[in-house]
Amino acid sequence: MADEFVNANADKEEENIYLRLTHDTLDAKSIMDQVRSPSCGAIVLFAGTTRDNFQGKPVKHLAYSSYESLAIRTMRQIALQVKTKHQLHGIAIVHRLGMVPIGEESILIAVSSPHRQAAWAAGEETLERVKDRVEIWKLEEFGGEDGGVWRANRDGQAGIKVADKDLSTFQATSRQSE
Repeated sequence: MADEFVNANADKEEENIYLRLTHDTLDAKSIMDQVRSPSCGAIVLFAGTTRDNFQGKPVKHLAYSSYESLAIRTMRQIALQVKTKHQLHGIAIVHRLGMVPIGEESILIAVSSPHRQAAWAAGEETLERVKDRVEIWKLEEFGGEDGGVWRANRDGQAGIKVADKDLSTFQATSRQSE
């Protein structure tokens, strides 16, 4: 899995950046700990979860796929830009790949700042940039006869319907890579 932590030996603007793509269940506390600092009065955490419906259709689960090396590179660019713009102490972006059941987190974003206003703004901006730019795609598998839809990881965008055999192939491949 792709994983990158830019530590204190890096240039000042690149330190305290934590990026990860993983098939593991996400842990909010560990991500918050990556950005925690005694100099900060605010940590903002966003946790995106799999909901049980999309536009009135029941969702069985989501599955995420990525071009990992490119996705980490894009996540790093976003982290550097947002960290600099909002004068953050730290920023962490972690996205889950593979199957994500209903109610579980698919993305965690944590930012820390001396003051809450900068942290709030940076958290939302990071999420919007990640959804807009990072090379991650999701498969929404619906209940009933609706099958599944592949779409870019963006809110409300139309996807491409996939046949049941395509779903089975993805599920088998996804389980093997875990």
